[in-house]
Amino acid sequence: MTVVVLGGGPAGLAAAMELCRLNTRDVLVLERESDAGGIPRHAQHQGFGIRDLRRPLSGPAYARRYAELAAEAGAEIRTGTMVTGWSPGGPLELTGPRGRETIEPDAVILATGCRERPRSARLVPGSRPEGVLTTGTLQQLVYLKGRGVGHRALIVGAEHVSFSALVTLGHGGARAVGMTTELRGHQTLPLFRAAAAVRWRTPLWTRTAVTAIYGRPRVEEVELTDLDSGATRVVECDTVVFTADWIPDHELALMGGLDMDPGTRGPVVDAALRTARKGVFGAGNLLHGAETADVAALSGRHAATAAAAFVRGGAWPDGEVPIECEPPLRWMVPNVITSRMSAPPRGRFALRSMELDRRARVSVFQDERTLWDGRPGPLRPGRSTSLPAGWASSVDQGGGPVRVRVAGRG
Repeated sequence: MTVVVLGGGPAGLAAAMELCRLNTRDVLVLERESDAGGIPRHAQHQGFGIRDLRRPLSGPAYARRYAELAAEAGAEIRTGTMVTGWSPGGPLELTGPRGRETIEPDAVILATGCRERPRSARLVPGSRPEGVLTTGTLQQLVYLKGRGVGHRALIVGAEHVSFSALVTLGHGGARAVGMTTELRGHQTLPLFRAAAAVRWRTPLWTRTAVTAIYGRPRVEEVELTDLDSGATRVVECDTVVFTADWIPDHELALMGGLDMDPGTRGPVVDAALRTARKGVFGAGNLLHGAETADVAALSGRHAATAAAAFVRGGAWPDGEVPIECEPPLRWMVPNVITSRMSAPPRGRFALRSMELDRRARVSVFQDERTLWDGRPGPLRPGRSTSLPAGWASSVDQGGGPVRVRVAGRG
């Protein structure tokens, strides 16, 4: 019973630890970086581990703890190792310090996480100067390499990670001249926004887009456009940090021939986090971008429970009913209902919207039959809203797709 976990971040390490706890033999974690732990390794702020480890830790401490727990449980963790080949129905081809090898596991858990889209993917015109970063690059430069990142920075985005970038800039000796978002408000906790306003006096410019970046050899100024009036203005800075706008690291999922969800851009999974390929599971922020590290870890544990049952002879579902979201809703995960129904991670579905609505009424229905209707809480573009899972047992496996829509505005 060999289970390979692809990705050594919180989801992958938590999955490996849980697999070993469930007495699964030969649990192998493959991580392409030189150290396991994922993004928390270079996120120095506190707040990791509250939901899963039941105590607040800094990012590096959280990453080290999960690597220790997985290794102590009996998992083998191979760093510096990549999957360089994986055809639909074929084995995993690995390249790492041991050279090249092939492995055919009984089950695979994909936990490759997600990444922020850089400037090039956001199609921001202008020149191509130095000093344009993502949050991940910023954190690595400051915390892992101890390098400075300029003096005056503009943060593009207003989600949780955007405010983390604000803290990192301070540690790197830079001051944020402002934060921009194309939305009508921030998508973080009100406490975080208040702290940023009081501690760093950083202005937040809503309904504002970055429409050009200029400078040579380093950033000198950024053009901002007010999306309501069309007015433009220029802000002088030497650093631009693009935050959020997440996309799953789904290259291996595509290589393995998995069905993909157009909303999340990650693999389609059911409540047990089974993908469309038998024996392959998904976990963490590969399924959607992006939840916090502890939520990703709990997702990894959930996938491990299902994988452990499968390698012991558990059946694989033979049919599925897709879940489709109507605008302004963007996606819901899990995103299919299968015949072998179980509770989703943390007993709830995660719903994401493209618009802000604090009092929206949401309806879940199939073939005009209402399965659930209610107000789940504020809908925010950068944060997930939880939907209860009880309605899933009423889905007709022979019916049409399950649809989710906003039935009433707040």
